[in-house]
Amino acid sequence: MRFWRYLCCISKFEEQPEISVSKNKDYPWQIYSLKELLHATNNFHNDNKIGEGGFGSVYWGRTSKGVEIAVKRLKAMSPKAEMEFAVEVEILGRVRHENLLGLRGFYAGGDERLIVYDYMPNHSLTTHLHGQLAEDCLLDWPRRMSIVLGSAEGLAYLHHEANPHIIHRDIKASNVLLDNQFQAKVADFGFAKLIPDGVSHLTTKVKGTLGYLAPEYAMWGKVSESCDVYSFGILLLEIISAKKPLEKLPGGVKRDIVQWVTPYVQKGAFDCIADPRLKGDYEPDELKLAVMIAKRCTDHSPDNRPSMIEVVQWLKGGLRRKKEVGLVVGKDKEEDGDEEEAENDTDYEGYGIDEYDDKRKAWKGAQVR
Repeated sequence: MRFWRYLCCISKFEEQPEISVSKNKDYPWQIYSLKELLHATNNFHNDNKIGEGGFGSVYWGRTSKGVEIAVKRLKAMSPKAEMEFAVEVEILGRVRHENLLGLRGFYAGGDERLIVYDYMPNHSLTTHLHGQLAEDCLLDWPRRMSIVLGSAEGLAYLHHEANPHIIHRDIKASNVLLDNQFQAKVADFGFAKLIPDGVSHLTTKVKGTLGYLAPEYAMWGKVSESCDVYSFGILLLEIISAKKPLEKLPGGVKRDIVQWVTPYVQKGAFDCIADPRLKGDYEPDELKLAVMIAKRCTDHSPDNRPSMIEVVQWLKGGLRRKKEVGLVVGKDKEEDGDEEEAENDTDYEGYGIDEYDDKRKAWKGAQVR
């Protein structure tokens, strides 16, 4: 990995006099001095802390030029932390997309590993769905659908346009940040994997967050682009319902969001899935479409899940593609002549999934991966 060689060069010169932000012509990122980042974050003051995780902490800062930044500070140096730092900087240096969090630069010297990002003033999806801003309900239905589409487009870029292709491996609400216009920015590439051309999947140590992990990845460590698709499906249900991916029931039993939503889908009770804080202010057809896309993304079999390109196409097409995708309106009850059977359908035929499967096979055959 080219970044490792570059990191070694930086470490050799860490005792040199510090200078302000500079650019290296061979790399798209900026190299910050420790002095600059200490000043920007008020010496990593606790009042500047805006996030914390197993990797360390994230701080808000303002540069000498008045630019707001977010600085991730690794908690402790170890071979594992060093690798995650290198992977994230390497990958963020490769990608450029409006729905991926931008890398501004980094600092690597001594025991400090700091990554500098664009600051996202509207925080993460978690803050709005489950955190301190949840009750304000700033995410109305149009904003939620915009966030869904933006996240999907960012993932589609990673899977199909980045070279080599990239699997994120940790898609979740806290890793979707929101800018001042509430546009989605997929973040945190510390667990990401680069997939060379011609390789369909890798077997690796399981990383990620419970509740979002695809079954084949959680059980066997088999990771592919389809694992991200599964995680996106969970995220989509979470955005729609404001339910957490996993919830603990009385008696200590855990239920995942797919188990929770499935009975409502089978009964066609989509209104019961929507976040109550929306107070019914959403488009019913869009709700149904989004739920059914999420269901297809979270299919137990990775071969049955759509690609992110297909997901983006469906979301962009919206209601105009309802019949083509065959997910929502299903077969006309008048054609069946049996309304009761359609209402009690537990095999999804009532929502046209068979039509979807036939069309998807044709799309798959024509798709360039």
